[in-house]
Amino acid sequence: MSTMLHHEEELWDHGFSRIVGTDEAGRGPLAGPVVVAGVVFEKHALIEGVTDSKALVESEREHFFELIQQKALAYHIAIIGHEEIDRINILQASLMGMRECVEKLPIKADYVLVDGHMEPCPKNHEYGNKQRAIIKGDAKSFTIAAASILAKVTRDRLMVEYDRIFPKYYFAKNKGYPTPEHVEALRTHGLSTVHRRTFCAGILSEQLGLGL
Repeated sequence: MSTMLHHEEELWDHGFSRIVGTDEAGRGPLAGPVVVAGVVFEKHALIEGVTDSKALVESEREHFFELIQQKALAYHIAIIGHEEIDRINILQASLMGMRECVEKLPIKADYVLVDGHMEPCPKNHEYGNKQRAIIKGDAKSFTIAAASILAKVTRDRLMVEYDRIFPKYYFAKNKGYPTPEHVEALRTHGLSTVHRRTFCAGILSEQLGLGL
């Protein structure tokens, strides 16, 4: 059995059959939403080649994006906008998205695997004792890796759409991350309506002199 199913196998052995993997894309950018995906497969399901979305090229991600949706028992994609990120901070926005993905799945999962350090559901939640956070989980768990692909492809497509609306910021190229080109565009044009004001203020206000 693939090492990418190690965590899933352990849970299957303990009687959990519908395991939802969750991951996010877009915690670090200066603009756009954070996108979170949750996906659940039949026991022993595996799509060869699925791994951390960051380790795949765009054409591979696009291929697996369609295949994952075809093969999954169920999936949900949550989009938490820049205004909500500014209101509650990026960590809470990411956890909110993960909870939404778990709670709004078309079928009920019985265990949650999460990429990262933190579990999204509080201990008094129905999944409070049925969740596991795995550091670098998108490279260790097939289910989390599949979620990472759904999240990243969805967010990248959104940023390409934003590029058509705000071409001065090169979102199709930088996806909202603070590349030198993006920073220079901010210096020249200021913020667009999809920039995260807290990020720009906290990270770049001194460089840009925006007075945020």
